Amino acid sequence: MNTLVTWLQPWEPSLPVFLACALAVGLYAIGLIRGASPGFWPALSYFAGVALIYAVTQTHYDYYSQYLFSAHRLQHLVLHHLGPFLIALAMPAGVLATALPARVRAWPRGPAAPLFGALRRVYRVLQQPFIAGVLFVGVIYFWLTPEIHFDAMLSIDLYWFMNWTMLLDGLLFWWLIFERSDQAVTPRLSPGRRILLLALIMPPQIALGAYITFSGQNLFEIYDVCGRAFPIDPLLDQQIGGLITWIPAAMMSVMAAIIVLAFRLHGRESDA
Repeated sequence: MNTLVTWLQPWEPSLPVFLACALAVGLYAIGLIRGASPGFWPALSYFAGVALIYAVTQTHYDYYSQYLFSAHRLQHLVLHHLGPFLIALAMPAGVLATALPARVRAWPRGPAAPLFGALRRVYRVLQQPFIAGVLFVGVIYFWLTPEIHFDAMLSIDLYWFMNWTMLLDGLLFWWLIFERSDQAVTPRLSPGRRILLLALIMPPQIALGAYITFSGQNLFEIYDVCGRAFPIDPLLDQQIGGLITWIPAAMMSVMAAIIVLAFRLHGRESDA
């Protein structure tokens, strides 16, 4: 029990991450109490996504993420793919809006309307399919550039900035993929364009993962400088991390495409 309690404690506490997770859970719970009824599976998907994000950042798992390349890649798989995927799949905007006081929901139409208008325009730019796809893949390549990765793992501030960019970019991308017409801020993509976008982001992720997996040199020496959490061969650690970057990440696109198709078929059945 003591070991479990110790493991569940943050390795390096981050107040912004803790508050973001607490706010996400609290608002959704209030929305449910106030009568929003998204259904069991969307609620489970939402809470599971937030819980996974918390688990890889605010428990002792974060220690392994900082001292083991493969654990780090699994952390980013959760932050950039799985966690945001589950949250976006739940489409929680309606539940979260129900939780907000009426005066807060009125802000976009009140004195703060110009600010919200500017934010909406920025959001629309970021959610253009080409830009969203380039950002989704580009942020992975950027932080896995060996020199940049070395600096990010040495600086706690840069480390958290890296994690936040992975999380926010993941939320933006998967929201675009699963966005429904009744919650759309940007022009809604057709199922075909969503699936095409999912297919286009797969090859560069596969290429990067394969390169890391089959590279004969130690690309990420920072884990030798700081010491690895386990006495594992550096190339084996790198190969496992490469496989995580390669296979699960690509499979997330396949799963998303199947879900998009399922939504489309369900929509046709509903219209019949």
